Amino acid sequence: MAGVFIGLLLFVDSGHAAESISGPADLHPLVHAHSETLGALSDNAMAVSLFTTKVGPALGLQDVASTLAAKNIPTKIAKELGVQELTASAQRLIASLAAWQAADRLAQSLGDSATPIAAPPATLVTWIQTAASEPSFAPMAKELTQLAEAKPDTAVADRLPLALSAGRLALNAQQRALAEWWQLKTWKDRVRTVRGRNKLCGTWQWIIHNHQQHHQEQKLALLFPPPGTEYPLPPGLVETVVLGENVYLRWESNGQVQEDSLQFTKEGKGLEGSFVNSQGGWGSISGKRTSDCKP
Repeated sequence: MAGVFIGLLLFVDSGHAAESISGPADLHPLVHAHSETLGALSDNAMAVSLFTTKVGPALGLQDVASTLAAKNIPTKIAKELGVQELTASAQRLIASLAAWQAADRLAQSLGDSATPIAAPPATLVTWIQTAASEPSFAPMAKELTQLAEAKPDTAVADRLPLALSAGRLALNAQQRALAEWWQLKTWKDRVRTVRGRNKLCGTWQWIIHNHQQHHQEQKLALLFPPPGTEYPLPPGLVETVVLGENVYLRWESNGQVQEDSLQFTKEGKGLEGSFVNSQGGWGSISGKRTSDCKP
């Protein structure tokens, strides 16, 4: 394959890159600020409302919150944006925060024999158990219930192991919340990737002109599949970025790297651009779409 992009920086938003590698601010103040609402959750609608109005914006997920709060999104657009999956992820985030708060309160109350055991509401535990149809939440809810059923007169020595279990449960829920935050934070990147794959999908005839090898020209056919793990990419293609009319492709094979910098032409029927590779090769690429996308 040929490839390469001389102006890779055209595709890099330094502000976004810096933001994407950092996690959200300390979640403790957020959980504390919405502890009453988190403790009163009993269904998915309440969870989505809390996310769109409070939690999402506070965690830098305003775009996700606005999308989930939007009304009457056309079915085709909703599918393209993955609104169903986005909603489920937001629900899991809220469920994780609620479980974290409940487990943390249990840990604190179990660690002090003079403090009544802070049992979470049954409606909350029931909702966490089935949050966003995620089976892995069921064991968490079950453990919350078991810990909350400890008798008030349980000896201090017996309450300590329970408090430690509750602490571990709180940590587990916190880690789940961070994982869902990352899924939501990178949502737009995944949408861009799918859109780019769809735009590039099809069979292309490429002509590669290599200035290094005595202006040798190479003709080849490339098949770019639609998005989805069931449609593998061409061998060696490790990165595909499509932003508007700009296309960046990175190929890696046997320790060699090749990159392409291309632009769509002829209303998406053609591609024109250049390549460079780690062997010193450089030159032009001309592409012509010979057949449209076929899943």
